[in-house]
Amino acid sequence: MNKVSYITEEGLQKLKDELDQLVNIERPAISKLIAEARDKGDLTENAEYEAAKEAQGMLELKINKLQEIIINSRIIDDSRIDTNTIQIMNRVKIGNTKNNTLMEYTIVSDSEADLKQGKIAVSTPIAKGLIGKKVGDVVEIQVPVGIIPFEVIEISI
Repeated sequence: MNKVSYITEEGLQKLKDELDQLVNIERPAISKLIAEARDKGDLTENAEYEAAKEAQGMLELKINKLQEIIINSRIIDDSRIDTNTIQIMNRVKIGNTKNNTLMEYTIVSDSEADLKQGKIAVSTPIAKGLIGKKVGDVVEIQVPVGIIPFEVIEISI
């Protein structure tokens, strides 16, 4: 069974643009490389041909994965996002109660995650631990370095 992924319109468009690039530019380029390698003769000892075929296989896997993600994506309606409890597409400000540091993240779909932009995937331990919590809640979350207590400071869009 395929997993439904909730995504923004912008995120879905990025995926579609990437798929378009792979299908319409990279796929024909690899086909051309395979044809050129095939024209060089004996395929049993042709490293160029083998490399091009392997690249084609990897590209097709990537195309199939992107198509599956796009098919199973559902666009999130911003007007229906609630800030009473933490959910996907919420911006959350949390405090580490052990060392008093503040962090701010937006919880997004796996395909939109980008830690440099403060976007964490809904499947990460921190996001999983925060989903459903309210402002003022303290939650202990298991991360690779151990269990860290976080307090929910603010929930916004």
